[in-house]
Amino acid sequence: MKQDYFEIDRVIEDLAKSYAAPCATSWFKVNNIKRPSQEDYRKKVVEFMKHFEQTLSISYPNDIQSEEFKEYVRSGLRKAIYSVNSGNSKEVERRYKYYADYN
Repeated sequence: MKQDYFEIDRVIEDLAKSYAAPCATSWFKVNNIKRPSQEDYRKKVVEFMKHFEQTLSISYPNDIQSEEFKEYVRSGLRKAIYSVNSGNSKEVERRYKYYADYN
């Protein structure tokens, strides 16, 4: 029976918006980089998104059910990361523009 992972779908859906983009922006601020390229900003957002996968990998046991769950998460993350890298994440693009234009 296929599990319903509604909660984790919401986390993945909002990950760039609520965690990765704010962390990326803060990273650029801390490093005094006022105008990163869009590509550099996206790469940093993706780097923070990948932290989520690392967290899940060490937080769940190594059994069949957990492995299926982790693969489900990896699949969702790949799609979300593709969206960021291709410039299709409106929230990431908005945050980049705001940071680069008004910092």
